[in-house]
Amino acid sequence: MANPLRLRGVHHLARVTKHLEASRSFYRELLGFEEIPRPRFSFDGAWLYAYGVQIHLIVNLQCPDAQGPIDTRGNHLALETEDVETVEAELKRREVTYQLNVQASTGLKQLFFRDPDGHQIEIAQYGPTRLTGSWD
Repeated sequence: MANPLRLRGVHHLARVTKHLEASRSFYRELLGFEEIPRPRFSFDGAWLYAYGVQIHLIVNLQCPDAQGPIDTRGNHLALETEDVETVEAELKRREVTYQLNVQASTGLKQLFFRDPDGHQIEIAQYGPTRLTGSWD
């Protein structure tokens, strides 16, 4: 691509929520995000930070909760771990409903689950990013 935008990286991901306290707890206690200062907006919310990215929870009581089965091809936040088996054991211990997906061609084990508003999250132990070639 000729002359792409001069970007530095991902700053934040915004998530609408009807369940602010449950979402705040979920991202802090399960995923390890830390709450950070947030400007005084005219609407409720929370800002959290970990792993080099912020998550902005924005209260919107009109947003629909996601329902139905997890769609591994749908919108999701993907987080990387060094030990997917330990994460899976912790999800079980905390009784978090999740879906296990194993990619046939690579053996990559992915754990998919939802936050309190139904937003999908993936956790996996990824290999290095491939810049050329194919997976075949």
